[in-house]
Amino acid sequence: MSLEFVKRMKKRPRRLRGSRNIRRMVRETSLSVDDLIYPIFVRYGEHIREEIPSMPGVFRFTLDELQGEIEEVKELGIPAVILFGIPEYKDDEATSAFEENGIVQEAIRIVKKTAPELFVITDVCMCQYTTLGHCGLVKDGKVLNDESLEVLAKIAVSHAKAGADMVAPSAMMDGQVGAIREALDKEGFTDIPIMGYSAKYASAFYGPFRDAAESAPQFGDRSTYQMDPPNWREAMREIELDIEEGADIVMVKPALPYLDIIARARERFDYPIAAYNVSGEYSLIKAAALKGWIDEKRVVLEVLTAIKRAGADLILTYFAKDVARWIG
Repeated sequence: MSLEFVKRMKKRPRRLRGSRNIRRMVRETSLSVDDLIYPIFVRYGEHIREEIPSMPGVFRFTLDELQGEIEEVKELGIPAVILFGIPEYKDDEATSAFEENGIVQEAIRIVKKTAPELFVITDVCMCQYTTLGHCGLVKDGKVLNDESLEVLAKIAVSHAKAGADMVAPSAMMDGQVGAIREALDKEGFTDIPIMGYSAKYASAFYGPFRDAAESAPQFGDRSTYQMDPPNWREAMREIELDIEEGADIVMVKPALPYLDIIARARERFDYPIAAYNVSGEYSLIKAAALKGWIDEKRVVLEVLTAIKRAGADLILTYFAKDVARWIG
């Protein structure tokens, strides 16, 4: 190719990359604070703001410390939080998960008192609350599906009664969205939406979260109910089932290893799609940044933009406060 030919070229994509402003003007995907949901861990005790060793910058808060965190979230303009509780006690029936004055129920009330306009989502699961750390009831070493649905429904209703704006079932029990929708409607909570953890994979990226929530299974793993990582068609079936059962938002979890699932879901379903930028994804970036191996801000914004570009409308991320400061 001669230099003369190159000079005569009419199509030059670089023309639209020549300055910061032109790049802003033709940008196809934008990341906004409005896209973010911030996960918060709450626990019993007093005056404790406890950093999670495997998740630098993320803390467990006692209820008396939660108000300050919520005020900061509000000031940063983050529209929503999702609450995860660490109970005072565990048993085989997860009874602490649906107590009127349980840890999440009390946290909801504090958030709503501190920032009434903040949208409060609650994780509906049993792993933190059961002795064996599984997401459903266990009998003879087997996680029971149908028997667990009643408990999950009771948890969701208790959250709604405490003032939650949305519930998010994450147990991956078949029929959980339908059971929760029926229970909420029966109790008069027809306006409470459900965000289903619809395509939740049995991922190795959850390790730091299990640290944070003290929710590691005491035997086996969760591969009998969470999805097998190589499968994508199954994910479409799971999402479709959740929609049929009444989910208002569907989720893909984790986000980064499953960008293709987000993209396929975006093409197939005309529903809001959330993606969870999970603990392992967070910790990998934090560890590399602490070593000085990467530019944390640039990497985080690139990662979250990729999740948006794949098709996610909402992103649950532990980086939410940092991103809100960076892009304000």
